[in-house]
Amino acid sequence: MLIILHSGSTQEDVATVIAELAGVSITGYPARNQGRQVIALSQHLNLELRTWLQQACPQVERILDIRAPYKLASTEYRPEPSTVIVGQGASQVRVGPGGFVVMAGPCTIESEEQLFKTAALVKQAGANVLRGGAFKPRTSPYSFQGMGVEGLKLLQRAGQQYNLPTVTEVMESAYVEAVAEYADILQIGARNMQNFPLLREAGLAGKPILLKRGPSATLEEWLMAAEYILATGNEQVILCERGIKSFDPATRNCLDLGGVVAVQEKTHLPVIVDPSHATGKRSLVTPLGLAAAAIGASGIIVECHPHPEQALCDGAQSILPAQLVALVKGVHNVAAVVRDIYEPVESDVAA
Repeated sequence: MLIILHSGSTQEDVATVIAELAGVSITGYPARNQGRQVIALSQHLNLELRTWLQQACPQVERILDIRAPYKLASTEYRPEPSTVIVGQGASQVRVGPGGFVVMAGPCTIESEEQLFKTAALVKQAGANVLRGGAFKPRTSPYSFQGMGVEGLKLLQRAGQQYNLPTVTEVMESAYVEAVAEYADILQIGARNMQNFPLLREAGLAGKPILLKRGPSATLEEWLMAAEYILATGNEQVILCERGIKSFDPATRNCLDLGGVVAVQEKTHLPVIVDPSHATGKRSLVTPLGLAAAAIGASGIIVECHPHPEQALCDGAQSILPAQLVALVKGVHNVAAVVRDIYEPVESDVAA
């Protein structure tokens, strides 16, 4: 359940309500959403307890009976799809219903020349957001780990020059402030999906968050991770499906397109797809990018490189410039065709 306090309520008001609940052996958890003080409960309040609480605590505006454990991420709390606004001014991008966003760029920032050349290709292809890794979590400690803060500075400059918002991964709480200073979207990678201190710190930074699904995470675990961010008061969360572990080595991961459709029924948050990390193969990125548009996802994030054979990270899954041009055109064509299918007609709404 969710207890919504009146507009203008303070932390002291929250503490008062939580203390009243504790008096009847009910634990309340403070959160914020839509600029309001919110208290989440893991148990149900019967009618008698609801009536008592509203009489005992005038701070309470209303009580919502939300059964899903992910309260703020649930469609029970917000039935209408959310839109996340990224960037500012002319470069502003909206991620959510009614559009399809393409985020593209190199897996990792290797040099100024490589990044700016790729950024120019991303802009020319018609993509909306520039991606680039400054801190890279690698399986081997001997692999290239990224350029760090210098890479962040290059990413910001490239985004400004080509009028593109930027997204990059933050790996640990210590770097949240730096990443938030230079990037428009903070990405939480699959390995860190359940790094709860990092989720909180990233949420408090106030920037949009791109939350990737963990390789073995259920949909509920994914949404509960999003709840950690939402509970900080940061409502700007984009979910990203990037493939889950399977028994078949034919692809790096198994892209769970069925999971994308299913999670869209459970949450109001926009969902995008990462076919690059899901497949690990350049030849599979375009077909699955088109499939993401066909199932009603809000966008894709893909890796591209002017010379993939020279890439220091994930060159095998980085598409070529010409492939990016064709992919951007293709996903927008597919999204336009299927958009009417996913937008309910008046009779559906009435039903």
